[in-house]
Amino acid sequence: MKLAYFVDEFPPFFRGGLGTYAMEITKEFIRTGNEVTVFSRNTGSDPTKDDWNGVKVHRPVLMDIVDILPLVSPGDVMNWDVNGQKFFMETLFYNFLSASKLVNSLVAVEGQQFDIAVSHDWLAFIAGIIIKSNLTLPLVVHYHSTEVGRTGNGSDAIKKIEYLAAQKADLIITVSYAMRDELVKLGYSEQKIRVVYNGVDAEKYKPGLYSDEEIAEFREKIGVGSAPMIFFVGRLTWVKGADTLTMAMKEIVKEIPDARLVIVGKGEQEEMLKQIVASNRLENNVIFDFSYIPEEERLKYYAACDVAVFPSKYEPFGIVSLEAMAMGKPVIVGATGTSGFREQVIPFGPNICGFHINPHDPGDVAKFTIILLKDPELRKSMGLNARKRVLESFTWDIAAINTLRVYEEAIELNKKKARALYDSVCKVPPPA
Repeated sequence: MKLAYFVDEFPPFFRGGLGTYAMEITKEFIRTGNEVTVFSRNTGSDPTKDDWNGVKVHRPVLMDIVDILPLVSPGDVMNWDVNGQKFFMETLFYNFLSASKLVNSLVAVEGQQFDIAVSHDWLAFIAGIIIKSNLTLPLVVHYHSTEVGRTGNGSDAIKKIEYLAAQKADLIITVSYAMRDELVKLGYSEQKIRVVYNGVDAEKYKPGLYSDEEIAEFREKIGVGSAPMIFFVGRLTWVKGADTLTMAMKEIVKEIPDARLVIVGKGEQEEMLKQIVASNRLENNVIFDFSYIPEEERLKYYAACDVAVFPSKYEPFGIVSLEAMAMGKPVIVGATGTSGFREQVIPFGPNICGFHINPHDPGDVAKFTIILLKDPELRKSMGLNARKRVLESFTWDIAAINTLRVYEEAIELNKKKARALYDSVCKVPPPA
């Protein structure tokens, strides 16, 4: 297949898990003989045209057009702060330029042909909607989350973009059955929705990457030493639950006084987390690294930790748990509401690889963390099961195969619609 692929994040630009997803899945598409042309956001210094490991990449240069927002305002965006308004207008511009590049340049001028258009999340949905209106290509839209889920309510403008994309699309792909259920509750067509799990590179994320000496040296470097280590990595926002985990340390240290919690990430909760630590006198037990770390360093954190804890309150999928599991680590995950973690992690029986917890309850987080930190044999057996679970169900090659099947289905649906339309227009009426 020849894919026109619209995604806000793509190397070298990463904001969160979507960038990792796009990087890994397109590598698999290329490896299996498909052609991929990506249209992604330009952060200002990125090449406008690029070849990334066989993926053709277009990154239109953006301009500050926030001054015309009052002329084109989609309602509530006018009430956003200045940075939010600028981001929204840049996002619109990225979509318009990317769609124009495909329609007016690659197709109309260069004569390139594509089999399907693909758009990811609201940040790239507008481009998909435009493509659907101007070309005969089938459209598949990917929902990695929703505005309602991310924010509790959020922007009416973004919700309208999300809903319109679903209406225009031939098929919808989402990342978990929990996320499918959320979309159905919001009024999306269940018949259009297909569930395809994300994956992880199990050759990159695997036990034994580092020697015991290298791990010990790294633990000394980050201030953990030989103490039991709990690890969290992610955006420091309410939905990710780092606040609940930090509050849980008050109970954890009562049972395991030398336990260390290492939190890596950036976000609006940074000051709050420092206040939680100070008010509970946890300065010796909680270590912060408020930064986005490169993948090589993230691998070392996974290798060094005893247990990884991700108490997300809203997590349609969540690749971080798979990364930890692929490294042979037991995980503790939030499992209420929309939780893809709940579908990844087996919490009981012979294949147990982690625990499900209430992400709103620090006591629940503490309870299961203490159980694992006190039982090295349980950690070992659960870690082995975690690695096995990933290999069986959550690798990128499995994700790519299942995704391409949905794309093929959308292409066939589009052909059937075209044939039906042709027949209805060209049908010769029977003689009187």
